[in-house]
Amino acid sequence: MGAEFVQLSLIPVLIGILSAVACALPGNFLILRRQALIGDAISHVVLPGIVIAFLLTGVTSVAPMLLGAAGAALVAVGLIEVVKRLGGIEPGAAMGAIFTTMFAAGVLLLDRTDTSTVHLDVEHALMGNLESLVWLQAEGWHSLLDLAILATLPDELVRIATVCAIVVALTLVFWRWLKISTFDEGFAQALGIPAAGLGLGLVVTAAIAAVAAFDAVGSIIVIAMFICPPAAARLMTNRLEHQVAWSVAFATSSATLGYIFAGYGPLWFGSPAAVSASGMIASISGIILGLACLYGPQRSRVK
Repeated sequence: MGAEFVQLSLIPVLIGILSAVACALPGNFLILRRQALIGDAISHVVLPGIVIAFLLTGVTSVAPMLLGAAGAALVAVGLIEVVKRLGGIEPGAAMGAIFTTMFAAGVLLLDRTDTSTVHLDVEHALMGNLESLVWLQAEGWHSLLDLAILATLPDELVRIATVCAIVVALTLVFWRWLKISTFDEGFAQALGIPAAGLGLGLVVTAAIAAVAAFDAVGSIIVIAMFICPPAAARLMTNRLEHQVAWSVAFATSSATLGYIFAGYGPLWFGSPAAVSASGMIASISGIILGLACLYGPQRSRVK
């Protein structure tokens, strides 16, 4: 039983947890800055950039994907300005139109492109490919101590673990600046803290987390993890330190329970087929947020 779990479930669960935490950490500050939809925007805008980067390079490594995502973001900003000026509509409507259009363009581009050599198609763009990220070379828990077997770990795990570690490190290093500028930007500027640059860095960090997680977990989890765990955590406490801890706990619980319920939940109700792990993880995160809305200690104070 242990060997089977290590081979088939350990890596997908770890990737799900690391992806959720990497997105939830910057999500806390985006929520408090009233910029929660930036996570949603990133997940929509980066898709055509990632697809074009793959078509040009033939690989799905982080560097070309980030460059493609950055290029797509610049195009999106330009198109939003064009729509605002020519159409005379308010910024929110312009952003919604461009984000949706670019995501649809990315889906269409994927649908018309041969990506059979990698896990990159419409289904994986939406749902990811967690279920396929198994570690067949593992022979049990002792494989975690075998360097030769560890070298066969899926690239997706190494990638998201590295990015998650970077996100955690950046959060710790800039914690004081982030805390001050998030709650009082004017006071932060008076102290000499580069609040504008810090805000840009936060968005860039969120984009890196989204791109790193995108290949494995898809856009659904990326959107859910930027918003649901931090929002639920905000309803549990009014202290930032505790909020971040709650968000990590909720992100970890969503990834773990979601993967378990996706594989075994249908069997418990008599269905022979499993459901999408990414969809179930996002659903669990939404349920946790719903429970926090109903029973969170701070729900009456959050405006």
